Amino acid sequence: MTDLDQLTQSLARNLKHWRTERGYTLDALAARAGVSRGMIIQIEQARTNPSVGTTVKIADALGISITTLLEYDQEPQVRLVAPGEAVRMWSTEAGSYTSLLVGTEAPGPFELWEWRLMPGEQSESDPHPQGTQELLHVRRGELTLVVDGGEHPVPAGGSVTFEASLPHAYRNDGEEIVEMMMSVVVPSGH
Repeated sequence: MTDLDQLTQSLARNLKHWRTERGYTLDALAARAGVSRGMIIQIEQARTNPSVGTTVKIADALGISITTLLEYDQEPQVRLVAPGEAVRMWSTEAGSYTSLLVGTEAPGPFELWEWRLMPGEQSESDPHPQGTQELLHVRRGELTLVVDGGEHPVPAGGSVTFEASLPHAYRNDGEEIVEMMMSVVVPSGH
């Protein structure tokens, strides 16, 4: 089984588990997530790999982290993600990417991400649930963080936190690769 097949199967299994756990019908989850009922069915039947945006919307609607939604195994206590096993969620041919490194559910979804943005590239994000916070640390290059239309340059070595319930984007306007770490904290119950 390929990594993509394993991811598709895990997503199908976990989506059905958490939808049932929350007591949501297909229609209720589709309405909460803002995606079609047909998309939910296709994902639960392992017939499609949704976009990052759709995956985020579904995880947010279920009140769980993307890590939990994509998790291969449900192991208690310690969860080690070995080098090379992080889930690559977005990438471009130029070399930009995001990798979900690790996440947890207590006290609410809490995720750690690695980002790389090549010069001239950007990634836009839909607003997350009210109260969601993102914390970023730029290791290399200069990030242009756009929050609700306002631009905030964050140089190498700089860190920033912001309310992620507003539209936001990560952009590399420079000549150097941007490498950064990001934590996402979603309030419990979302």
